Amino acid sequence: LTVSACDGGGLPSASNASITVNILQTVVVPAIFERSRYSFSVPEDAPEDSVIGTVKARKPPNSLEVVSYRICSGDPHGKFSIDPQFGIIRTKKELDHEAQSVVVLTVQSQLGNSPIYTSTQVNISVTDINDNPPVFLTKSGKVTISHTQPPGTAIYIAHAEDKDSHLNGAIKYSIASKQSDAFSIDPSLGVVNLTRTVFEEKQKEYTLHIAAEDCGNPPLTSLLISAIGNYTDINDNSPSFMSSPLSYVMEDVEVGFLVHRVIAKDPDEGRNGQVTYHILSGNENKAFVLDKITGLLTTAQFLDREVQECYSLTVIALDDGSPALSATQVLTIIVLDVNDETPVFLKQLYETAVHENRDPGEFVIRVEAVDRDAGLNSFLQYEILPGTDYEKFKMNSDSGELVTAASLDREAQEVFSIKGSPSRSSTAQLCITVLDENDHSPLFAETQYQISVTEDLEEGSAILDLSASDKDAGLNGEVMYSLIDDTYGAFAIDSVTGSIITTKALDRETKSQYTFRAVASDHSTYFPRSTTVITILIQDVNDNGPKFEQSYYKASVWEGQSPKTDIIQVFATDLDSGLNGEIEYSVLSGNENATFLIDSARGILSTNTGLDYENTSSYREMATSYELVLLASDHGTPSLNSTATVLITVLDVNDNPPVFSSPEYHVHVKESIPIGSHITEVSAKDYDAGTNAEITYAIISGNDRGHFCLDGRTGSVNLTKMLDYEDTMKFTLVIQAT
Repeated sequence: LTVSACDGGGLPSASNASITVNILQTVVVPAIFERSRYSFSVPEDAPEDSVIGTVKARKPPNSLEVVSYRICSGDPHGKFSIDPQFGIIRTKKELDHEAQSVVVLTVQSQLGNSPIYTSTQVNISVTDINDNPPVFLTKSGKVTISHTQPPGTAIYIAHAEDKDSHLNGAIKYSIASKQSDAFSIDPSLGVVNLTRTVFEEKQKEYTLHIAAEDCGNPPLTSLLISAIGNYTDINDNSPSFMSSPLSYVMEDVEVGFLVHRVIAKDPDEGRNGQVTYHILSGNENKAFVLDKITGLLTTAQFLDREVQECYSLTVIALDDGSPALSATQVLTIIVLDVNDETPVFLKQLYETAVHENRDPGEFVIRVEAVDRDAGLNSFLQYEILPGTDYEKFKMNSDSGELVTAASLDREAQEVFSIKGSPSRSSTAQLCITVLDENDHSPLFAETQYQISVTEDLEEGSAILDLSASDKDAGLNGEVMYSLIDDTYGAFAIDSVTGSIITTKALDRETKSQYTFRAVASDHSTYFPRSTTVITILIQDVNDNGPKFEQSYYKASVWEGQSPKTDIIQVFATDLDSGLNGEIEYSVLSGNENATFLIDSARGILSTNTGLDYENTSSYREMATSYELVLLASDHGTPSLNSTATVLITVLDVNDNPPVFSSPEYHVHVKESIPIGSHITEVSAKDYDAGTNAEITYAIISGNDRGHFCLDGRTGSVNLTKMLDYEDTMKFTLVIQAT
């Protein structure tokens, strides 16, 4: 990059600066200075290692690297130092305001060993202290006066200079010691005047000690010794100006340019006729230098008509007589204009708005620039610089009025940014906003939406954010949302944001799908509204447990059935869907011997083992019924379940014959017992149940002559005929139990 510099008067620097920027391929974030420019001040008598100020660069968040600082330019003589860790700037050598009053340093910061640097500008003002006394240009002076000179005559001009600035360099003159009250001095100009005539004095020479004191704190002083001689020669002619009191100069002349020659004549002879020239006033900014011998007036600095176009210099012509005579002239210098000022727009950025769809020629805005030059140099013409869409506008070159050259469409382009330029080089940015008309309707991003939500959403949950866009702006583009179909009280829509929310608890088992339409509309009554279809699918959650059709079941099974014989099928239902509604059956309790099993999917309860064992009693004889607790569980997470009770009664099969308590009964009786006597009682047991277990007894043999009778129900044997031992000693009765 090539950088040039211009001062406030528009004059460029004699040379340019070249800057090379290297772009590094890195993602490292550098430490950034808190300010792009720092300003500090330090007195010129500050001792070495005095703290001037501190700069600080902030490192990125979470960075563990250390920020370091260095001075990279602006200090060729090494008068300053910076703490590399804390950024504290200190003096390193003695400073001198008179040698350099402003120092501009460039300070760089580096994060760790990163190749990336950031920089800031540090302006240090070296403030003046009163360290220079006034200095007279000559150590002594000699003046010759005449006793005929009247009071008020200027006889001598004392001149001292002070290198300090402001009050420290402002000089006041006084007479420190004098032998007579015949003299006075102007404290500002240093002009020594007579206060009275000196012809009465017998003294031929006077010695004045003239003090020059600055206005510093404390003030510094210098002395000048001037010898004033009283002679009889008469300086009776004052200088007379011969040169014109008016002069002209172009504002772009170089420093040292000859502007005017001041000429004054004095008809006296010798030193009384030698004229010197001085500027008494009007040159406070020291724009001119007047040679006191030749009277040549030259520029001491660059002129700028736009800053000051006229100077009125009070010039004194002083002869070298004694006393000295003088004459003054007001010299008027007119600074003539050159076209050195760039036109400047009153605003760098103009912003305005214009309605769309208007005919060409619509007034947009009037821009205005000013030029501080004079005459033709200040006459301005306006034009639009070529750029994007600049052909849609026209500018009046004289008035700066901008109008449309074509009808505008805000939706095609809302903002135009164009540049206008006067005939020199200044530019202004025009930002033109096209005002909206309601010529578009809202449009949904999608013509239909389908989403799925779970049924356990809380009331007031946002489930879908609809978005409709309207190319219009402002109120014309504000979209309002509404629903036009019945949502069964389940949903509502935020009219501003388009967010659809639930208004009650959802239940998939009651309604599993909702379909309705949403409408997007703006404030227009002319354009149609935009609609979209919304389908909401309600997804199941496991909020319903399985439920048996009956809480209590009764069933029976014949004993002796083979294993896997179905006994009963139970049914449970679950209103949920999918795995949440898929039921699995199991036996929870009452089946400790695994006598039964249940089909986990179909709910069929069956025998798991045979109910008849060889040479053993059947289960029925051990237990006539079973009470099983069945469990129905779904496959949801977490699983839900319910229980039911099944009472299974084992039905008897006559598969067991009666069995006597003893295979043989032996009874001894006397032959003399009477008829009807009880002989004995037989007993048989049947493991069957009910009628299958009712036993009937009968004598099937051995009672041919009818000596005994048998109770068929109880098995009691009684005597029905008298016994005779000699006839029959033993009876063998065969009794049958059926």
